[in-house]
Amino acid sequence: MKIVLFGATGNIGQRITAEALRRGHTVTGVVRDPDQVKSPDSRVALVQGDATDAESVAKVARGADAIVSAISPRPNARGLGAPSLVKAAKSLIAGAKRANVKRLLAVGGAGSLEVAPGKRLMDAPGFPDAYKAESREGADSLEAYRTEGSGVDWTFLSPAAEIGPGERTGKYRTTGDQLLTDASGNSRISYEDYAVALLDELENPKHRGERFGVAY
Repeated sequence: MKIVLFGATGNIGQRITAEALRRGHTVTGVVRDPDQVKSPDSRVALVQGDATDAESVAKVARGADAIVSAISPRPNARGLGAPSLVKAAKSLIAGAKRANVKRLLAVGGAGSLEVAPGKRLMDAPGFPDAYKAESREGADSLEAYRTEGSGVDWTFLSPAAEIGPGERTGKYRTTGDQLLTDASGNSRISYEDYAVALLDELENPKHRGERFGVAY
């Protein structure tokens, strides 16, 4: 499978790259400033592209089997501002259509997952203020996929409430719109197993046109 990966040098993007290569896929990494960053793997070429520009998406995605967006909702360390996730969602959909790429998978956030019917994690008491803006942006981008994603086999993958470096176990549980917790009430997943879940979905789609979540 030929995968075009936006945000390939980020924390999650690097793990997606590693998992895809492990499975024998080809990855092209797309970043806004390829001259300023190093590829996560010598087998992966970095090209310049902008997930918030439909024509840029179409240009880099032509000939690919799938587009994956792992862009961050935060400014990067090199001074580039935070991209709009909503604009990216709309541009990725439009760009995929122009490039005739049917499969589109977006890395999402956990804030829009429900902790109770109709009650999202980001609206729950104690949710950190520092993450509220990006959680709202993530929720709005999910809505953009839901309302404008017809004609593309899109999937939006939300992680657990806590995600970080860890072990690749290859094990995880899935959910729909509800936050998954373990017996102790914790919700977590490693970057590595998140990438496993994402590649599993790319290889064997079970969530076309919808969001799903993963956690231990």
